[in-house]
Amino acid sequence: MHAKYLNMGGIDGFIGDGRIRAQPEHVVNVFYSLSLLSSLWVSADYQHISNPGFNADRGPVNVFGLRVHGEF
Repeated sequence: MHAKYLNMGGIDGFIGDGRIRAQPEHVVNVFYSLSLLSSLWVSADYQHISNPGFNADRGPVNVFGLRVHGEF
């Protein structure tokens, strides 16, 4: 129902700004975790997203992340 709304020219704040060309979304996720101490980890993350929101008119998007996890 929502895809029909977008194809009719509807506006959505997240994945559409009118008529969309629907295509499969593809995501590649790569991460590396490193233990600095017995209670501290740092992880780096990279994601490559093609056709985000299943919309061929958007993307590709590259997302980089860094996480720190500590325990006490």
